[in-house]
Amino acid sequence: MAMDTIVKAPIGHVQFCRENRRECQGGTNAPVVVKLTEERWNELIALNHKVNSQIRPVTDEENFGKPEYWTYPVNGSGDCEEYVLEKQRELIAAGWPRSALLITVAKDVKNAGHAVLTVRTDQGDMILDNQIEAVLPWYSTPYRYIKRQSTRAPAKWTGIADTRVTAVSSVND
Repeated sequence: MAMDTIVKAPIGHVQFCRENRRECQGGTNAPVVVKLTEERWNELIALNHKVNSQIRPVTDEENFGKPEYWTYPVNGSGDCEEYVLEKQRELIAAGWPRSALLITVAKDVKNAGHAVLTVRTDQGDMILDNQIEAVLPWYSTPYRYIKRQSTRAPAKWTGIADTRVTAVSSVND
C-alpha cells in the first residue's frame, strides 16, 4: 500500500481512543514488518476464521443505538470495526507487534465504509476481513483503500494512495 499524507482518524476511532486510552498510547520510531513464516501464516488464517465465527454481524445502530460506535465485541456481536479490533487485540496478545497490525478503512463493493485489519509482512500487506474469509494480499481484495493507522503511532492515521483500477465495464452496441 502506498502511503500518502497524515489524515484525520475516523470519528469512531477517536471515540474508541477516548474510551480505551491504553490501546492508543505510545508508538515507535522503528515499525516492524513481520516475517511471514508458514507458522505465522497459519496463525493469521486460524485467527481470522475464529473471530469471524465468534462474532455475530450486527450494525452499530442495532447494537448500541448509534450510527457509529467502535468497541470490542463485548456481547458477541458487532460490525466490521468490532471484528477488526478483536483481531488486532488477539494478535497483539499472541505476541505480534502492534506496529504491524493496522486498522484500515476502505470502500467496499457497495461503496460503503468498511474496516479491515492490515498485517504488514515481508510478503506484503495482508488483509484480515469479516466479509471475505480468505486472508488476502491487499491488492487482491475488491476494496478501495482510504486510510489506515500509522505504523509509528496507533492514534495517528495515514492516507492511502490507492490508484488501482478495480472495475472494468463494457459497452454493448
